[in-house]
Amino acid sequence: MKERTLIILKPDAVNRTIIGELIHIFERKGLKIIGMKMIHLTPEQLKEHYSHHVEKPFYPRLENFMRTCPTVLLVLEGKNSVEIVRKLAGQTHGKEAAPGTIRGDYAMGMQNVVHASDSVENAKEEIARFFKLEEIFDYERVDLNMIYSEEERV
Repeated sequence: MKERTLIILKPDAVNRTIIGELIHIFERKGLKIIGMKMIHLTPEQLKEHYSHHVEKPFYPRLENFMRTCPTVLLVLEGKNSVEIVRKLAGQTHGKEAAPGTIRGDYAMGMQNVVHASDSVENAKEEIARFFKLEEIFDYERVDLNMIYSEEERV
């Protein structure tokens, strides 16, 4: 099933100049970038996005961290993209993430480099939060014929 998911490359990824490496991981896996932009997240966007954390004691530090520099937002599309990206990202806490995952290889302390939607439903909400319809692009990747059989392509 073709799905869409949201990725946020957080300030630690931007500051460490590893955004290209991280994007390469998603592309190498066969996921298609259909939306991408760099923005400074506003306090309002962060409160909405992290609404489940707003009342927690660590939230002010999280908001401050997320506003230290721009983030890179990606909308990825592909077969089972939510599940695939979650596996590529690894466990939320870097020290628990397996080597070979993004967080296992790149996370430092509480800075875990990347946000990845945790469900198809949340991905839809998150994409709508950060992207306008005209910022999402539909195009054919010519290499998908080599990656998926005709029955697998949707």
